[in-house]
Parts: sequence; structure tokens; C-alpha cells
Amino acid sequence: MAFIVLRIEVELLVKGHSDLGEVAPEIKASERRTAVAIADLEWREMEGDDCEFHYGDGTNEAQDGDFPAVERSRLQEMLSLLGLETYQLQKLSLQDSLQISSDSMKNWAPQVPKDLPWNFLRKLQALNAEARNTTMVLDVPPDARPVEKESQMEEEIIYWDTADDISADIYSFSELPTPDTPVNPLDLLCALLLSSDSFLQQEIVVKMSLCQFALPLVLPDSENHYHTFLLWAMRGIVRTWWSQPPRGVGSFREDSVVLFRAPAFAFVRMEVSSNSKSQLLNAVLSPGHRQRDCFWHRDLNLGTNPREIADGLVEISWFLPSGREDLDIFPEPVAFLNLRGDIGSHWLQFKLLTEISSAVFILTDNISKKEYKLLYSMKGSATKYYFILSPYRGKRNTNLRFLNKLIPVLKMDHSHVLVKVSSTDSASFVRRVRSIVAHVARSPCRRLSLEEMANAARKLGLKVDEDCEECQRAKDRMERITRKIKDLDAYRRDELRLQGDPWRKAAQVEKELCQVQWAGDPPEKHRAELRHRLLELRMQQNGHDPAWGVQEFITGVSSPSLGEKQYFLRWMEWGLARVAQPRLRQPPETILTLRPKHCGAVDFSEALWPEPLGVEHFLREMGQFYEAESCLVEAGKLPAGQRRFAHFPGLALELLLRGLPLELIDGSTLSTPLRWVTGLLKELHIRLERRSRLVVLSALGVPGTGKSTLLNTMFGLRFATGRGCGPRGAFMQLITVAESFSQDLGCDHILVIDSGGLIGGTLTAAGERFELEASLATLIMGLSNVTVVSLAETRDIPPAILHAFLRLEKTGHMPNYQFVYQNLHEVSAPGPKPRERRQLLDQPSDVSRAAAQMEKQGDGIRTLADLAFCDPERQHIWHIPGLWHGVPPMAAVSLGYSEAIFELKRCLLENIRNGLSNQNKNIQQLIELVRRL
Repeated sequence: MAFIVLRIEVELLVKGHSDLGEVAPEIKASERRTAVAIADLEWREMEGDDCEFHYGDGTNEAQDGDFPAVERSRLQEMLSLLGLETYQLQKLSLQDSLQISSDSMKNWAPQVPKDLPWNFLRKLQALNAEARNTTMVLDVPPDARPVEKESQMEEEIIYWDTADDISADIYSFSELPTPDTPVNPLDLLCALLLSSDSFLQQEIVVKMSLCQFALPLVLPDSENHYHTFLLWAMRGIVRTWWSQPPRGVGSFREDSVVLFRAPAFAFVRMEVSSNSKSQLLNAVLSPGHRQRDCFWHRDLNLGTNPREIADGLVEISWFLPSGREDLDIFPEPVAFLNLRGDIGSHWLQFKLLTEISSAVFILTDNISKKEYKLLYSMKGSATKYYFILSPYRGKRNTNLRFLNKLIPVLKMDHSHVLVKVSSTDSASFVRRVRSIVAHVARSPCRRLSLEEMANAARKLGLKVDEDCEECQRAKDRMERITRKIKDLDAYRRDELRLQGDPWRKAAQVEKELCQVQWAGDPPEKHRAELRHRLLELRMQQNGHDPAWGVQEFITGVSSPSLGEKQYFLRWMEWGLARVAQPRLRQPPETILTLRPKHCGAVDFSEALWPEPLGVEHFLREMGQFYEAESCLVEAGKLPAGQRRFAHFPGLALELLLRGLPLELIDGSTLSTPLRWVTGLLKELHIRLERRSRLVVLSALGVPGTGKSTLLNTMFGLRFATGRGCGPRGAFMQLITVAESFSQDLGCDHILVIDSGGLIGGTLTAAGERFELEASLATLIMGLSNVTVVSLAETRDIPPAILHAFLRLEKTGHMPNYQFVYQNLHEVSAPGPKPRERRQLLDQPSDVSRAAAQMEKQGDGIRTLADLAFCDPERQHIWHIPGLWHGVPPMAAVSLGYSEAIFELKRCLLENIRNGLSNQNKNIQQLIELVRRL
């Protein structure tokens, strides 16, 4: 706050005025409160400490209670401007943000402020590096815009202090942005987070992390006068890094950002600073000459637009080492914190930063008496303090006097005061700041995890988003379950009793029974023996009761509170991931170099990694109880009235509708629990009623080719990614089509199937595994209207998928298909040329010839073009640039990847709308198709 505003306020107070708004209504309420607080300090100094100042209404209110109506209207007007006021009671949900609408097919630019939140969410879902750009394209001809008359324009009130030792400081105060004025991106982020439920907040923060944006840690809410520490929102972020040196499997680390400890360095502004905190932070975090814009700053587009509700926001970003000395700025993880606004107006946030940081950098031009007193109250703090001054803009003698007083109080020396002016070499100044950070990090200093920071926030009275009752009840239930998991193999054997050998044997008998039924004239005796053996196995399974851990899981997913159910599932995912460690885990580069003997893919005759224990195992156990009971009811061995598990598909459906991927094909037995899947689809049909038209979209490919990441980026889904951390089965998720768009698109929902780790890349002549892979690929493609085949190399067509094409071609059922070649190694690459497409389609290969011979089609099928009626001119082949821009873990998702994925999504939806895919199904038809296939 400028000194002149202080003096105006003091003058008004002396004259009996209590409200600066009477004279300067343009000044924001937060600035008025600061002015009143400063004036109160000056008044006390003039009259003595015993003098009390009484406001105009005769009360002596606290600082946070001044002008509440003005402050509330400021936030409410921003929410109204962005069209978010309707989401204050019923928060915006993750499912709301993922709906397919007509806008999903357009690369549109926002035209009015109400478009901004949805444009931001869509770009963030697509991991677009330009998501924070809030520029609007006004669809108004220049000659149609009204011209303001001079009499209609409000006079701008400007104050300056001619007594200051610079010629003139000018401060202007802006009004709230109007519909044709851009909104500051930080205001948009705060408004959107305040309007979102916990799970959408978490999704927003996770996507921002992938884009390498600075993340919101403390969310200000001036409307309700409390601030929220976003611990839950950070829970979903898992980061990897390499310790240094040397780089290798042993130095690879992976952990949740809320759990690992790292030194933290806070950057704050005191009153006015000529130097930008955010630009300095970006420079510190950027290796070489390539600037990373983690923190939004004044030189970016719209960076100078005034913040209306984002002051008080605390952001966080991390530097994570790659293990390469030529790239790593620091040899260990380091956290950087940034407070928006000045510390005088946001003392609570500043107090928090001093208690969680290893060091605090204070940027200022002037140190006033008020700020001196505030900093003096930090006496005895273990935090190190550094000042970054611009003396040519400030009062040099005053600053020196206050600094000399603060040096013994804050345990500083003169090396803790840095001077930066316009003539200072920026690169050398950044190196100096880095050296200070590195020196503090090497020495014994405070190292806290985000969980520990949240404890400090609680003590200061900040709200922590995880502290709601639903979240804590769900966490307690998860801990009761995971506390009993000491040995994973023993837990699977003792608690998940229906899986393992019982399920494998039953699945094998069911496969044999199916093969016998499709044989020309099977012997009835053999069929009866198989049925008898299957009934025995199912009776053994049904003789068990769910173990204690499974019962607790069922209770958790049966909660009448939808929020508690969702919290419980997220807690279970993270809790099981923690107890499953140590697990076989390799760095991404190491995984990508596991090259096979055939076709450039991995031999799946033996499992590459042990399947980690996850939520899907508990659901699989529920599915087996349902399967066993249903089998006995069908055989007349159990009265329908004695069923105990008939409600299980309904419980699983609730999870599917809330965005949890459900298993379609069991990765451990390579089989489909038919009764469980059909029971779930029947429940889905009942639930959706009239909106039951489906399109099935599947993605197949060898693990590690990026198909799950592609689906997640395209539709905002939650399929497991990474070859070493996910389950091996095929999973499905449901996407809702907006009612306003369903008639145009021709469907109400899209069922997305990810083949996971089912499809290997080798052609084993007599291998049962390969036959199973080909059958499962046939099943997935046979269910699909649209299939995306993800390839790591231009000739890496998995043989199981070739067999599936051959088999489906016989039936006349051929989905609309898109082959996607993903560049896994290079940062970027040019788009596919027609010659490259023809080379992929027309190049004969040993795999295609062998596949044709195994399917008894002779040499008629020699190339992919022969097989799938490919037209090189119709964009069947896509080239997707590399995912990362830069070197992980500090790399952001490349803009080229995001834009290519959007074009692929647009093409897929266009094909569905134009009827180029197979005829859309309703759920009843899908159930019958599952049974037939």
C-alpha cells in the first residue's frame, strides 16, 4: 500500500471520516483494510499506546472484520462474471467436467468470461501448456462496438506522494474486469477451485503438475474469511527423480509429493518490489537459457492484469533432479513457495511460510516501520531470512537503518542482503540465489513433507481440506485394512481366497466347456464331466465367507455417503500402493529399452513384473463370490432366495459411474468373468434407463506404447499408466455424453476399454499364451465400434491384433480403426507423410504372413492394407509427437503431443457422429455380444 494512501487515510481519520471509500471508491476493500491498519498504527504512534481508535460505528473491530460486505461482493462478482456462482452450494464435480459435448470437437477460443472456466478445464485435461492463457476472442465487428461518451467515463483517481524521494509514484486502482476485459489467470484458478468439489480440485492440481505449472498450496477465500491448505488436492501427485550420482536403477526414486521431505524456500514481497518474484523463481528453476514459466508472471500474456481475488494465494513447485550433472541445478529435490500479494496484507500466510521453510527471501524496495515491527516479531525463528532490495527505487538510508536493527534479531549477516537493480547481470544474480539455496540445502536445515506442513497450518488456524469427516472416516477404514497387510503373498492367499488357483481352475474349465459347446458334435459325456467339475469348483468357492478385509472393503463401498465412498476408494489406492513397496520398479528409460527378440516388443510368456495389490483385487474377489453364487443358482443347486451377493454388481456400478476403471478381463487368468460382467451391464441398463445407447471405444497395443496415457489425455480418464505400476488386465470406464449433444453424436455414453498389459508382441508358434492373447484381442475389438491400435515402432503390429483383424474380417464385423504411432524417444517429430503411411500399410512382414497362415488364409493377406481395407488418404495412420518437452522429471508435456491428441479425439468423435463406426449398440445388445464373443 502506498504511503500516500496511508496519509490520506490518516487525514480522513483526523477529520472524522471512517471510510476511505467515501472519497476513493475505486480502492479495493483489501487495500482499504490495509490502509486502515497502517493508519491505526500511525495514530497510536502519534497519540501513544494507550490511545484507542474507534471506527465510525463506535466499535473497535479486528482488521479482518472491516468492510465485509465490500469484500464479499468482490468475490461474488468475480464468480458471477465467470458463471460460477451456481456452483457455490452444489460444487462442480469431476464428472461434470468430463462430459462430451459439441465443444469437445472444436478447437474454440473463449469469447466471454463465462467460457473461461470450461476452456481452462478442457485444455488442462488435454495437458495443453497454454491452458493458463485467458485471452478472449471477441466476436464483435469493430464498427459495431459502442463508443463511450466523455460524460459516461468515470474520472480515474490517482494519488502520488510528492514528498517521496523519487519524483512521483503513481498508483491506479482498477475496477473488476468487465465482460470484454481479460481475467487474470490466477483469479480464474482461485474461482474455479472455490467452485469445485474435492475430487475435481485434485484432478486440476494433478494435471497442472503434469504441465509443470506451479501448484496452489494455500487457497484464499476472502468471502468466508478462511484459507485452505490443499493437502488432499496434492495427494494424487506422484513424482519420480534420480539421485545424483550415479544414475541407474538403484538411484531411481518415486514417491507422493505429500510424503517426501525436502527443504523449502519461500519468496515473498514486502510492500512494493521492482523485481518480480515469479520471474526470479522461474529463472532459478530453469537450466541453461531456456526459461520455464512454472510461476505466472507479469511478462506473460495478461500477466499485468490486476488480481482481484488471488492475493493471498501460496503456490508451490519442486525442482527434481534427473541424475545428470550437466542438467541438474540441485542434487536433491527442493521446494519453492511463492506468496501472491504483500506480507503486510497476508500475515497469516507469511507466518506459515516462516514455519515451514528453510529460508525466506523477502523482495522489497522499502522497509517501513510497520513491516519492521512485523519482522521483529519473528525474533527467535529458526528460518533463515534474505532480503532482495532495489535501492534506487527505495529509501536507502531508511532501509539501512531498519536492516541494521533486524540483522541481530533475525540472525542475519550482510551476506543475507542482496541488491538487484536494472543494471545487475541477471544470470549472475540467479547463480547467486541458486548458490544460497544449495548452501542452505546442504547444511542442517528444516525439511518437511506436505503432511507436516499441513500440521503447521492447522496450528495457525488454517483449514486443511483433508479434515472433513467423510475423508477422515474413509482414511480410518483404509488404515484398518492395510494395517493387516504384512506379506502380500500371504494376504492374497488368506484374505483373497477365491482368486489364485480356485479362479484359474474354474476359468480353465469354463474355457474348455465353451470350446466343447462350439465344436461340431461334442460328446455329451465330456460336456457333463466339465459341468460337474465346474460346479464342484464353484461350490468350493461358495463355501467361503468374505474375509475380514474384504468385508471392510464392501462396507466402505456400500457407504450411503457418495463422498465418503469416493474418498475411501482414493485412500485405498494410495494405501495399497504404499504397502506394496518395495516392488519391482524401473526408470522409464530402462523399461523402454527392454527390447524383445521379435517384432520390437516384449515377450509375455512370463510376467515382466509382479502384479501389485490394488483395489481391483478386492473387486475381483467380490466378482468371484457373485460368479460362484450365480453358477449354483443357474444349476439349481442354490435357491435364488438364499443369494447373499446379488447386490455386488450394483455396488461396482456406482464405482464405474464415479470414474473408477473396472476390470473387464482378468489379467492373472486371461479370462472374462462372464456372469459378473453381464450382471454389471444389466445394472447399468437399469440405471441409465432411456439413455442407454452406447459406443464402445477400445485401445490395444503392447504395454509401454503410451495407449493408457493417450486415453487419459484424450478423455480425462484414470487408467493405470506405466508398465511396472499397473494391473495387467483390461479395464473399462464410462464417459457421459451431454444430453444436448447425444442426439447429434448418436449415443448417450461412450464405454472406453483399455487392453492394459494383455497384448504381447511375440509370435509363439505353439504357445497357449499367444492363442489367449489373440482371442482376447478379438473379444475387445469385437465389442468395439472404434479401435485405436497404439504402436511403438512403424512395423510393430502386435501379431495377436493381426489375428483379431483376420478373425473379425471373417464375421464382417470390422470396427472403425486408427493406427497411432507414438514417438517414445524424440521430443518432437514431424507429422506422418503419405509415403510413411504407405510404407506402414504396404510393407509385407513375416508377422502378417505367419498370421495369415495360422488363420488358414494362405498368401492372400500379405500386407496390412490387404487386411484392413486401409486407405492411406483417409488418415487411418496417426503420428503423435513425443510426450515430453525436455528431460524428465522436470519436463512438461509437449504442446505438439497435446494438439495431436486433440485432433485424434476430434476425428474419433467425427467418425462416431458420421456413422463411420459400426452400428451403435444399446446395453442389451452389448450384453448379448459379450456372451457370443
